[in-house]
Amino acid sequence: MTPLAVRPAPPPAAAHPRRALLAGSAGNFVEWYEFGVYGCFATVIAAHFFTPPDAADPGAGPLLATYASFALAFFFRPAGAVLFGRLADRVGRRPTLITVVCLMTLATTAIGVLPTRATAGDAAPWLLTLLRALQGLSAGGEFGGAVALMTESAPPGRRGRYGAWQSFTVALGLLCGAGAAALLASLLSPEALYAWGWRIPFLTALPLGLAALWLRTGLTEPDRPPPARTVGPARPAGPAGTADPPVLARMIALGVGRVMGWSAAGYTFLVVLPSYLQATLGASFREALLATTLANIGFAASILPAGALSDRVGRRPVMLCGAVTVTVFALPLLRLLQDPGTSTAVRAAAVLAAGAAVGLLAGPGPAMLAEMFPAGVRCTGLGVAYALANAVFSGCAGLVITALVSTTGNADIPAYYAAGACALSAVALAGLNGDDHRRELR
Repeated sequence: MTPLAVRPAPPPAAAHPRRALLAGSAGNFVEWYEFGVYGCFATVIAAHFFTPPDAADPGAGPLLATYASFALAFFFRPAGAVLFGRLADRVGRRPTLITVVCLMTLATTAIGVLPTRATAGDAAPWLLTLLRALQGLSAGGEFGGAVALMTESAPPGRRGRYGAWQSFTVALGLLCGAGAAALLASLLSPEALYAWGWRIPFLTALPLGLAALWLRTGLTEPDRPPPARTVGPARPAGPAGTADPPVLARMIALGVGRVMGWSAAGYTFLVVLPSYLQATLGASFREALLATTLANIGFAASILPAGALSDRVGRRPVMLCGAVTVTVFALPLLRLLQDPGTSTAVRAAAVLAAGAAVGLLAGPGPAMLAEMFPAGVRCTGLGVAYALANAVFSGCAGLVITALVSTTGNADIPAYYAAGACALSAVALAGLNGDDHRRELR
């Protein structure tokens, strides 16, 4: 009698790559939707929370305070990356991703009901800053867990494409944040938008966050990669691969260098642009939002193709192309926006191209970071590297650019900021191994 063949048990449904992709991407969308909304409404938030009620001419002070609060949230991200990264590496991706999406959703929704300075007095800016700090903690844990989940679940030869979905949902979040602000600006009068309309996009984060939570509660993690050897000096690795602290620190520093251009250029062109166009070039609120929306469309359009291309030719050539493009063309692009004789079509093409150049960095970036770190420290390593780069070069972008433009009167500061960071990033990217995209994750 022929024995019955025993079939292996099928993998859990939620471990399917596409389910993992959706679960990992959903929280990123909620997180960056809020960041986009905050950036678009920076001038309104400055007036409500950081401008004294009796101030006749507050100048740039309230806007600087708004960006300082924005930057503070980014400086909490490394702490969140360490806290939640270690939790994800030791306990698992799923419980960590559930925790961070709950924290982000609650903090964002609370901003939508927060009393302004006219109602709560001096407590209002402090309450807003506290909520931004909580958002920073959750955002710090979101990136590492989500990227690790998506890249570890990716089919062979598709890590770049799967990791690019993290950046793509960032673009969608920023785009929807800018789109929501633009829609409200077109539907509401300026008085209604200023009085209460700005709260609506923050409150919308609640149903979005609940949808992301539902996706993640049904998630089953893929199997971890097999034990590997540590990076650096020859020494057996711990379970699922680890790295010595000094080696890990050097890897994180190198990761910061490789994504600093992505961070600086992304926030210069995609988030800071509305306030810069209004405060420096005298554009209207609607014109500034339209320019930002176009930049985000260009960003979103190039991310997935860039990630897929990096699976074929490698991460290095695609990311180097993006870094060099921003370095060379940032200043000419800004000059086009500054020139009153530039046609509307040329302005639109310029901001679309700026967003697309950033997408060449953001598409392969998540997979590039995942490939740098062994599994036992992957969430922590890539999360801290990304969080530090964002804290210094993204979170401070609005503060640094606004302060320098106000102090020096030089309207070219945003171009110098983005180009300088991308030039340094290009040096770090040049050291990437050309075949990392073909190797198994350690």
